[in-house]
Amino acid sequence: MLNNLNSYSNLSLNLNLSLNLNLNLNLNLNLLPVYKDFQELPVWQMAMQIAVDIFALTENLPRKEDYGLTSQIRRSSLSISDNIAEGFGRQTSPDKIKFYLYARGSANEAKSQLIYGNRVGYFENEKVELLTSRIHQVIESLNKLIKSLR
Repeated sequence: MLNNLNSYSNLSLNLNLSLNLNLNLNLNLNLLPVYKDFQELPVWQMAMQIAVDIFALTENLPRKEDYGLTSQIRRSSLSISDNIAEGFGRQTSPDKIKFYLYARGSANEAKSQLIYGNRVGYFENEKVELLTSRIHQVIESLNKLIKSLR
């Protein structure tokens, strides 16, 4: 009879522990926003706007920069949102993280190119400061996203 009570007690403990873990897991998952498309991600929206703004910023660069700075900064800035979109479409967390890290690298590359463009006199201080501040926001958002997936 004592063995039956111990077995019942263990079963009850295991059942309660299992129910509590499942309940807590479900509650935590319900707190996270669910995005159906990468375009809904605030970080993608910020990154896409940066690419659009950099395109406009580079419209009047000298023709000699068409295959230099103009091309490079446009590609790196667009690569931020492209990699976020690709990461969103991946199934596993390690794959997602890989593309979000690529996006972070592209953000730093675009920031460096903005600084260069400013130093050689192509871009005004105010525009560079605004864009680098927004790039920093994207990098911080990507860091949080990456941390949530690890």
